[in-house]
Amino acid sequence: MSAPGPRSGLAPGFHLVLDPSVRIFAAGTVLVGGHPGRILKLAAAGPAAIAALTGRGPLTTAHRELGQRLVEAGMAHPIPPPGATVDVTGITVVIPVRDRSELLDQCLDSLDPDTAVVVVDDGSQDPDRVAEVCRKHGARLQVRAVNGGPAAARNDGLAQVDSELVAFLDSDCVVGPDWLAGLVPMFDDPAVGAAAPRIRPFGSSRSARDRFDRGRSPLDMGTQPSPVGPDRRVRYVPTAALVVRRRALADGFDPDLRLGEDVDLVWSLVDAGWQVRYLPSAEVRHHTPASWGGVLGRRFRYGTSAAPLSRRHPGQLAPVRLRLWPTVAALALLAGRPRSSILVTVTYGLQLARRVRGFGVPAGPALRWSAQGTGWTLFGLGRAATVVAGPALLVGVLRPGRQARRIRRAAAALALVPPVVEWWQRRPELDPFRWSVASIADDVAYGLGVWAGCLRTRTIGPLLPSLQWGWGGADSAVDS
Repeated sequence: MSAPGPRSGLAPGFHLVLDPSVRIFAAGTVLVGGHPGRILKLAAAGPAAIAALTGRGPLTTAHRELGQRLVEAGMAHPIPPPGATVDVTGITVVIPVRDRSELLDQCLDSLDPDTAVVVVDDGSQDPDRVAEVCRKHGARLQVRAVNGGPAAARNDGLAQVDSELVAFLDSDCVVGPDWLAGLVPMFDDPAVGAAAPRIRPFGSSRSARDRFDRGRSPLDMGTQPSPVGPDRRVRYVPTAALVVRRRALADGFDPDLRLGEDVDLVWSLVDAGWQVRYLPSAEVRHHTPASWGGVLGRRFRYGTSAAPLSRRHPGQLAPVRLRLWPTVAALALLAGRPRSSILVTVTYGLQLARRVRGFGVPAGPALRWSAQGTGWTLFGLGRAATVVAGPALLVGVLRPGRQARRIRRAAAALALVPPVVEWWQRRPELDPFRWSVASIADDVAYGLGVWAGCLRTRTIGPLLPSLQWGWGGADSAVDS
């Protein structure tokens, strides 16, 4: 991947919105939040700068430089100027397809007719029908005689692109008329290499399967804007719909990856210094599997990509990231020792309070962060246990005998905490029981795929947790 261009602060005409995680202390001069969490201490003029950056005053060069720092820290997100327009002649859409001509027809019909489109037929069994659809919509067609997978097909399409921006789109997606309006202005920042919309399941079926998929689609990265990367709230974005700066792509996708090629591309862009942004204000619809077998089969296939990705990006596919003391507190809870868990959580909170006191942050938030750390560690352990050892967890839940009561409680907590917490956060269209059963099945299917990929590639990277010793806590920075 090539390196990004030089930056000069927040792009002209843009303003910021603070991330929901950000809390403000010390009369507006200390900001805490972002992903990963950090503390940013501002100069005395900081509150006025924040007001200007969030649209309540004129911007200076210093303000824009501060805005750039906030964006890079994940503490704020850029909003393009109102009424921004997009010249579609500067964009080429690349669509890989293998048969699915009816869905391709719908996809092409949803695009602006002035947009340049390259369709790559990746070894279809009925290439004549694909060609007919392309002629109908005036799309340029490139035919691969042998199926090579989406990465190889996209690379073939990319070789035909000479526009500054390229939009990758899957053939089973349908775009809205303004899907590019929130994405393309992001490239006014020379450091932005890619921008992704929110991808939501297509259709409004009331079946339990579709309602579950609408609440937990692996392609839907949620409602909050975010920078994208392994340590961010949004770890990756799929290339089912993704706009990329052509110069940033270099040789494009890794054709050896049949699955996970999008994660590899995004993380490679980030490693090369490019910013990748997720913007849920732009939406694309995606067709979903038509059966529970299709939903779970998709998750299994995605799981098989973890092992080869782990070889390319060591440490980034860990099933859970653990800090020492929140993990000790969570394990004490699982062992049926709540007093010990509370003691560790409070001690950790007091240590955090001591560390942030010099920034003007009171002790109350630090104690709350410690409690949240214990809770989210329990959540992460539960998700990892379901993915990595789902069948063993079920055996633990069903284990008979009075002596096994503590094991049953711990196994039940590990299995049920993640889906129950997700149900409470997302409020999906399913009741808690069906949501929990489907979520556990979804995670087990993914985990079986992870194991299959690990056995195939002879690695255990995606099965090992990431451990961080020491007291942890937010990183700090000072803006003068």
